[in-house]
Amino acid sequence: MKLFHSISDFHSTKKTILTLGTFDGVHIGHKKILERITQNTENGKYESLVLTFFPHPRMVLQEKSEIKLLNTIAEKTKLLEATGIENLVIHPFNESFSRLTAEEFVHSILVNQFHIQKIIIGHDHRFGRNRTANIDNLIAFGAEYGFEVEQISAEEIQDVSVSSTKIRKALNEGNMELANEYLGYDYFLSGEIVKGKQLGRTIGFPTANIQIDEEYKLIPKNGVYVVKTLIDNLEIFGMMNIGFNPTVNGQKQTIEVNLFDFDTDIYGKKIEVSLLRYLREEQKFGSVDLLKAQLNQDKQAALTFVSKLQ
Repeated sequence: MKLFHSISDFHSTKKTILTLGTFDGVHIGHKKILERITQNTENGKYESLVLTFFPHPRMVLQEKSEIKLLNTIAEKTKLLEATGIENLVIHPFNESFSRLTAEEFVHSILVNQFHIQKIIIGHDHRFGRNRTANIDNLIAFGAEYGFEVEQISAEEIQDVSVSSTKIRKALNEGNMELANEYLGYDYFLSGEIVKGKQLGRTIGFPTANIQIDEEYKLIPKNGVYVVKTLIDNLEIFGMMNIGFNPTVNGQKQTIEVNLFDFDTDIYGKKIEVSLLRYLREEQKFGSVDLLKAQLNQDKQAALTFVSKLQ
């Protein structure tokens, strides 16, 4: 997949079949559209293209927006590449871009820059200044400029309309089953392993502390999770705590993973953590011994869950 960081950077000798949107989560609804794109370009006559944006438009247009995203840019790129899309354009979204009228967007970008043959979009797509243009306007532009418009209906995407908003809600509630079902993969966090206070090691549960640099990344509900990690292409199961470690009077939120049957120095390495199941809420225990007893119960519950996967 070729990656471009601006619309103006893209050049092709072929016409394109494309889609556009924020694609946060690259969930099963998005994949219906992406599959249709790749099916339309199988013969090599046209090139497949996805246009997406960063920052998320709501970060720019809503002054007090505190939206958290399901994917970092690197994660979204990885997920889109796995779909077989040939070209990904991640365009900087700003107020100037948001003021383009629908006709300016279609004429200068879709037609002149991308040499559009066909656009495939979801049933509820809106575009142009103040998002005033809809599918009917797009069809009219297609007739004027000579490109096709294919609409994916809500029914085709799923009986229940999948949306990034519903996935965010499920993650904030610790409902990993629903979130992962909508995503079509296990929700994951990516970061670097850094040194923490190393308190876990003193009670027999050493943890890898994960630092996530992207502040816009959605961190799910505080609590204990069953997880599958990827370090240096090695898959290791474990359990993870997201929270403040109230038993030892922690002052800031941490993300800590206890890896099962693993004892190697991994400080400074990159880790990807897939969240499989929410086990319990974070809680404050009356003593470190009570905490240790609960962690032993958590580990048994996690191992039982993992054993059913293998």
